[in-house]
Amino acid sequence: MNAANKLILILSISTVLFSTSTFAEPEFAYVTNEKDDTISVIDLDSYEVVKTINVGERPRGFVFNQDHSLAYICASDSDRIQILDVATDQIIGELPSGDDPETIALHPNNKIMYTANEDDALLTVIDIPTQQVITQIDVGVEPEGLAVSNAGDIVVATSETTNMVHWIYTATNQNFANTIVGARPRSAYFTKDDSKLWVSAEIGGTVHVFDVKTQTELKQINFSIKGIHKDRIQPVGIVLLKEAPYAFVALGPANHVAVINTDTYEVEDYILVGRRVWQLGFDANESRLLTTNGVSSDVSVIDTQSHKVIKTIKVGRFPWGVAVK
Repeated sequence: MNAANKLILILSISTVLFSTSTFAEPEFAYVTNEKDDTISVIDLDSYEVVKTINVGERPRGFVFNQDHSLAYICASDSDRIQILDVATDQIIGELPSGDDPETIALHPNNKIMYTANEDDALLTVIDIPTQQVITQIDVGVEPEGLAVSNAGDIVVATSETTNMVHWIYTATNQNFANTIVGARPRSAYFTKDDSKLWVSAEIGGTVHVFDVKTQTELKQINFSIKGIHKDRIQPVGIVLLKEAPYAFVALGPANHVAVINTDTYEVEDYILVGRRVWQLGFDANESRLLTTNGVSSDVSVIDTQSHKVIKTIKVGRFPWGVAVK
């Protein structure tokens, strides 16, 4: 290779390295603060809150659309789902939600939104492009947890007082099965291949794993933390790693996150975080897990490999939901 070609090669390599390091997309965590009616935006490079966005009353559930250009916010006490333009930090619209929307789930087609109406025992199905309610489905008393399968064919809702998981076909909006679960079920989460559904039972102090094809329970997972009374162990948020056999479960006033091997269903670790941990969210490559700690009004950042808290970040009062852009 002559000198001119070597120079061209060096410049080309330098350009690629410069481009990948300089123009890597920054990541930001969006955290809903129930008591402040705000969203805290955290820069995940500096671990600092870089902006605060005013939203409706008692924001809880929060999801991005597929390209992260829009976000949807459950403003529970305002009885609305707000639409946030992520580029401008402005609320640009609303979806008809019914009373007291607490959680939301977005269909993979990016066009259908589901919300649980806790006060009315209903699951509301919303067409996003027209901003119209398609239908409302009767479910159990105090529905909260929602999850849509990755294939988009099933949506489930958990009812806190009825202690059930309601299984609904998205094509017909028909409830085709109901299964009993532990007391006060909260969150639901489909595995990557949609073969299993994980459900947390807050007052039951358990997590239940269901076979999606048959809706039968495969496993009930129990928790025990030295020095913490069992009544304080209240599972709420659940997330599962896509590329490793681990699940993380927020244990509420126990102030810990449980680490569960999804192959063996054994609890392998407990991670101490802030007070009353509610919900969980991964960064893009799932190397970090963020927890919302309601009573201590902060976010814990966990290294998913070492299971250690690497940073604690103060946010608004009573943080609840979290998602990463």
